[in-house]
Amino acid sequence: MKNMRYFFLLFIGYCNLLYSQNSLFENLNKYSYEELENKFYSYKDNNENEESRIIAEFYIKKAKKENKDKKYIAEGYVLNHYNKDLPVALKYIDSLEIISKNLQDEIYPARIYLFKGMLYYNADNLKLALENYVTALKYAKEKKNTRQIAIADLQIAYLNGYIGKPQEAAKVLKYYYDNSGSLTNEDIQHIQINLASSYLDIDEFGKAEKLIKNGLHYTLKNNEYVRYNRYLSLSGQYYLLTKQYPKSIEILEKTKAYFLKNNIDLDANYAMLYLGQSYAESKNKDKAVENYIKIDSIVQKTNNTFPELRDVYSYLIDYYKEKKDKEKQLYYIDRFLKINSILDTQFRYISRELPKKYDMPKLLSEKEEIIKELKNKKYLSYTTIGILCLLLIFIMILFVKAKRKENEYKEIARDLIKSVSEKSHSTENKTENEVIANQEIFDSEKNKLPDEIVEHILKELKMFEEKEQYLKTGIVVDNLAKKFKTNSSYLSKVVNIYKEKSFPNYLNDLRIDYALIRLVNDKKLRSYNFSVIATEFGYNNEQAFANAFKKRTGTTLSTYLKEIESQP
Repeated sequence: MKNMRYFFLLFIGYCNLLYSQNSLFENLNKYSYEELENKFYSYKDNNENEESRIIAEFYIKKAKKENKDKKYIAEGYVLNHYNKDLPVALKYIDSLEIISKNLQDEIYPARIYLFKGMLYYNADNLKLALENYVTALKYAKEKKNTRQIAIADLQIAYLNGYIGKPQEAAKVLKYYYDNSGSLTNEDIQHIQINLASSYLDIDEFGKAEKLIKNGLHYTLKNNEYVRYNRYLSLSGQYYLLTKQYPKSIEILEKTKAYFLKNNIDLDANYAMLYLGQSYAESKNKDKAVENYIKIDSIVQKTNNTFPELRDVYSYLIDYYKEKKDKEKQLYYIDRFLKINSILDTQFRYISRELPKKYDMPKLLSEKEEIIKELKNKKYLSYTTIGILCLLLIFIMILFVKAKRKENEYKEIARDLIKSVSEKSHSTENKTENEVIANQEIFDSEKNKLPDEIVEHILKELKMFEEKEQYLKTGIVVDNLAKKFKTNSSYLSKVVNIYKEKSFPNYLNDLRIDYALIRLVNDKKLRSYNFSVIATEFGYNNEQAFANAFKKRTGTTLSTYLKEIESQP
């Protein structure tokens, strides 16, 4: 009977839900398209997903039934893509892309790529998010759509802040906060909360506090509870960073409860991250661990990562190591390694440096030792201990070799930086005396080449080097020979004789020698990712650039960049 009563209650609830939905559908008939859009976004912004879904479905049915202006059907696809899983959301945007081709509207196609960028960003695919934002920015500039240019710039700024470049993000956000002519009030509110967050990340506490107070007042006045709690969470972070831990704990406990109740996972994770740090600073390790464990459970459910997860797992590993709980220590080492691998891919710019407390060789070695210890806990023997010792020695030898190699790379990099600093310009262009010496050494080869051709090619090569034309991508001996109005055979022989190297080596040496100087002197260039830097020096991809750099210098590109940054 109890089960029948439960079933009856479920049935009544389901009927009531159907009735309320049908009633809402009937009530929606009296609204215009613009009014429906306003109601949709009002529900969406307050995380009332079911109500916004009903309006979105009604909107597109109405637009298709009335067969009005295609722009309403297009807008129906936009409304329906929100709060959907990535594959479903992308299908709506694909439909939008098809129908928008028939619309004479300056917001397309940039709008398509902005939506895709946001979808990939929310799905934790930062690479595709950035690619789509950059494409959107290109189309927005072509159409001279100032608002879309601003939105694309802002999305890239948010991405910069998310991957650990708050200084760069803050500059862009502050510019559009002060120059918001093409932006809506909603856009400005979004900028304000992200600018406050960026200010906290760069220790501009006074500026952050002012924005947070303004945001709390505005959102409470306008009943924007989701955004209000986001400002409240930033307030908790402010008190954490200014070492007012009781206040931060009190505030963050409230925002944590709100975000968890409303299934706003990423905001919940950040609230618990700062809450855990507040408890840790207050010497309450158990409460810190409680919050960090909850973060791990949400990450496993959503697969959404963020850079500070490394700190979360490092803390849990240390906690259970102190407790001598090997099983949980091993579990969180595995979680750390998995998340670290994801972050290495997603946040290449951040992950060049190994974690300070747990560099990978040490962590992998520790993992192997714990596994062995757990398997043989009751049956340890001298043989097992001997094997473990040999394994540890082997790992230590590999580690020492790797460290030695790393130190060699660093030493070479320092010498190169010193050399660049001492010289205003460093190339391997042949002097006139060297050329004469080469003519004597390779006299037999020279005799096979007409003097006027040699003179012409050497003159062209000199201009090629002086004007830094070697930085263009796609240069091969055939197209350069055509540009010099000669043939590739003559050009190759002249380079072999007078430059004493093959044409590919000659081209790579010019580029790398130029790169050595430019990277030392251009701080902004060093901040770009490797693929952008590679293009700057004429390479199609970062791997080709990295290989050429190591072959020419004997050290790695990443080591060279790190040593430049470490210079006083």
